[in-house]
Amino acid sequence: MAKNAAGGEGRTATTPKAATTPKSSRTRGRLLDAAAEVLSRKGFSGTRLSDIAAQARVQAPAIYYYYPSREDLIEEVMFVGAAAMRTHLEEALAALPSDATPSERIAAAVAAHLRHELEISAYSHAIIRNANQLPEAISRRALAEVSAYNDIWRELVAALQASGQLRPDVDPPLARMLVLGALNWAAEWWHPDRGPLETLITTAQSMVLHALRP
Repeated sequence: MAKNAAGGEGRTATTPKAATTPKSSRTRGRLLDAAAEVLSRKGFSGTRLSDIAAQARVQAPAIYYYYPSREDLIEEVMFVGAAAMRTHLEEALAALPSDATPSERIAAAVAAHLRHELEISAYSHAIIRNANQLPEAISRRALAEVSAYNDIWRELVAALQASGQLRPDVDPPLARMLVLGALNWAAEWWHPDRGPLETLITTAQSMVLHALRP
């Protein structure tokens, strides 16, 4: 997940009651999901609390029980989504055999990125579309997670280079950003009508590995 697109404990805007009541917890989750969906479609400047409330099937004033402002809600969406995408990548890599090659790890990372972005979570699209539109106060926590995500990809490319399998004419930082940019852009054009997600994943894996390796 490049910055034109999620550590430490983050603040929460919920009241103690909201944080400990199961019904309130479910409503909070619906609000986050709804905000992610609206952000992915309308962007930061076009997202209104009334749109989020309609998506979540709640009255707009009820949002203030959980979040002091629109900005607080959007900040939480960005952080939660970016952290989830990083965790998904870490889990995908951890599930590989201990002797997985650098190429196999990159292929798994490509699949994890596309699957999370296009199948698992609307949060990913919201992050990719809005990260560069947000004021620093809203994006700070999310960008820390984005940086951690990029660090994982940096290590993947470095391991490929250390194994002698990175083309000598390829600059590692540029390659990483180009790969992530291409993967991110799939959120703007891919739709299930274009074919199975698995076909997209295998095509992307082939293109990425052929571009990076001799």
